[in-house]
Amino acid sequence: MNRRGLFWGITLAVIALDRVTKLLAPGLPAEGITLISGVIGLRYAENRGIAFSLLSGYPRLLGVVSLMLIAAGYLWLRKKQFGSFPLAGLALMAGGAAGNMIDRLISGYVPDMIETLFVRFPIFNIADSCLTVGCVMLIISLLARPGDWEKR
Repeated sequence: MNRRGLFWGITLAVIALDRVTKLLAPGLPAEGITLISGVIGLRYAENRGIAFSLLSGYPRLLGVVSLMLIAAGYLWLRKKQFGSFPLAGLALMAGGAAGNMIDRLISGYVPDMIETLFVRFPIFNIADSCLTVGCVMLIISLLARPGDWEKR
């Protein structure tokens, strides 16, 4: 698979998985479901802001800002050439950002459903997870794999 296909394949897979889980999430029981006792469960919540509910009350504005940032990032990054590892990280981030942006623009909030039971942490979703994993991949790539970053 070429690099463009890798990027778009991962990005679209993240968006699809995120959409499916968010459509199913409102059907969770109010008390939640434990998947692994003391580790992880599912509980439905609605986030009307960004990370940790910051900037609540401006969902459409956050959606438009997200769209602008995704477009700017794409325009800047398309002029660069990356190895497969950082490219996969960027695709995870793009898919996660797009997934949450879609919810903000359509619904005015982002459905969350993944709950950590071993530590008190805000409930999150697949898009949030992909954003985090993608960021970690980029950090690893920048610090430990400088050959992954080439100029075109």
